[in-house]
Amino acid sequence: MKRLLPRIMPLLLVAVQAGALAEERDWLTYRKLIEASRLDKFHALPAAERDKLDMYIHLEPADKTLNLRDVALTVVHGATRTPLPIDADGNLRLVPNAQWLAEDARILTNQPKQSKVSMGPALNAIVPAGTQWRYEALMGSISQSNAAIGKMAGALSMFAPTIRSVILKFDGPAQLTIQSKAGAKQYATDGKQQIRLKPDAALVKENPPMVLTSRPREAELDSE
Repeated sequence: MKRLLPRIMPLLLVAVQAGALAEERDWLTYRKLIEASRLDKFHALPAAERDKLDMYIHLEPADKTLNLRDVALTVVHGATRTPLPIDADGNLRLVPNAQWLAEDARILTNQPKQSKVSMGPALNAIVPAGTQWRYEALMGSISQSNAAIGKMAGALSMFAPTIRSVILKFDGPAQLTIQSKAGAKQYATDGKQQIRLKPDAALVKENPPMVLTSRPREAELDSE
């Protein structure tokens, strides 16, 4: 997961209490959640300009004993209640709901006040299907992410982070082979079970197949 720089995509500090969960209370409005995370700007981009990107909201409790899997966030719209799913890594994936934005629907949480949780947008590359794909299917996420970040940052685009590599993260040792015309390029996971790839102009033009021994669980976009 790659978090976008706070000065471009500001984090919210949301009051929550580590410890026993409480009765529901107001958390944020749905509009504030979507606008602060820039998900509205991301999904306003043409599909072809974001089809290689996975943008979501990441929640990070200040108290590491707080288990976000115990946290319930519920959108209240009219007489209807809709839960917002938070995964085990504290990530919340949403497609903006036009009706909820128009209503400025409320979001309720089951946590009392006091301590803090940071909340902000994060951006990954989408891992293509299977274990074999063309170079552009993965590495095209770098140019696409830089263009998207620039548009979302607007007037502050000069301060926006520049994505320079993709880090493939595996659950165990793995190998990757790029089958180019100039010869096979082979990569193996490091001690963290990761493979870092930087775009190669010749490979971008050729768009050769990439073959992996196992499927990565994540493709993090990185500014290094």
